[in-house]
Amino acid sequence: MMGPLYGSALRRGDPLEAVYPDGRRMPVPVDSWRGPLVPGDRSILDRCVGPTLDVGCGPGRITAALQDHGLSVLGIDTDDTAVRLARDAGALAVHCDVFGHVPCAGRWSTVLLVDGNIGIGGAPLVLLRRVAALSTPEGRLLVEVEGPSKRSSLVELRLATGARVSAPFRWARLAVHDAGAVAALAGLRVEQLWEEADRWFVALRAG
Repeated sequence: MMGPLYGSALRRGDPLEAVYPDGRRMPVPVDSWRGPLVPGDRSILDRCVGPTLDVGCGPGRITAALQDHGLSVLGIDTDDTAVRLARDAGALAVHCDVFGHVPCAGRWSTVLLVDGNIGIGGAPLVLLRRVAALSTPEGRLLVEVEGPSKRSSLVELRLATGARVSAPFRWARLAVHDAGAVAALAGLRVEQLWEEADRWFVALRAG
């Protein structure tokens, strides 16, 4: 859980930074999450089929767009502010943890992990196994990963707004060249790999 600084940034648009163990600070793209669709999003929307679960939906940018396209879609997030903003955007969203009780578990045709959400919990293998269990046996997972110039990593991050700094939490990055191996360990295979607007994605299925 990212904590109150994340919720405050979503609500008010406060500048938010990710603080790494070595002291580096990187901006968190809150504005793009709060706004309309961004480049690359359409490639995800076009691949969603059937009932769709948006894990870590944030303020509902993608959830609402899918709903506008007539899909049955649910966004889930652990942040109350994110869920409220998603609902304000017209999306169906609930407050819940992907590792806890998730509505309609096992019945989702498509499950989304975008905007870096493969990092949730700091263990991509564990997360992929979990979201695979949430989908139907024939379901597909659409996952945003890091590009070929990046490396997979596990870090303990903090969030910061000015002098205010959050408690640490574990976060992961999964590079595209490692996605197939991690997926295989989770009992999944890479069905499709694509790049759009300098963003990289994989579509995974069981088997």
